Amino acid sequence: MLCLKAPTDAGWPRLALADLGQVLADHAHCEMKAAANALSLASRPPASLEVARGLAELAREELDHFQKVLALLEARRIPLGPPPVDAYAAQLRKASAALGAVQDLGPLVERLLLGALIEARSCERFRLLLDARDPALPDDARALYTELFPAEARHYRLFVEWALAEAPGREAAVRSRLDRLAAAEAQVVAQLMAQDDRATIHG
Repeated sequence: MLCLKAPTDAGWPRLALADLGQVLADHAHCEMKAAANALSLASRPPASLEVARGLAELAREELDHFQKVLALLEARRIPLGPPPVDAYAAQLRKASAALGAVQDLGPLVERLLLGALIEARSCERFRLLLDARDPALPDDARALYTELFPAEARHYRLFVEWALAEAPGREAAVRSRLDRLAAAEAQVVAQLMAQDDRATIHG
């Protein structure tokens, strides 16, 4: 499960496939937010130009994913709608703040680690959809999630690598922080699943 401390509830695929249109719309917004976040991080700016370049390339890839999800929505005549309130990201940031800052790591490293967690959770849920082997997942959606599953895993690894690059000589501290953030993320996901019976990519 990459760095995740707790799996998604086993009932999540059933909920997701029961309202695939809503999940696709939520997914499209997630991809757009991921592109915007990557550009925001690239402009902080990172100490490493290689990290900045990587984030810019990631933003381009996330935008491409957004367009691919939009194509599925268009094929089904499902409106994108306004972006929903992102309770997962908001609570994850709140949990991050509650843990307190780690000396010498800085806010950019923290945001990169949060990005790693978000990508890890996306990766896990795409795998759950594929493993469900349910005919409710159409062939075009299955093809997309088959493509995106390894991309999310790669994005997770990139975010961790970039966090380490931005904190030279502090690998132990970075990995310890990721471990603590992952524990907090597991609690956030459990709370959201208990509060809401809708399936979303992260909540």
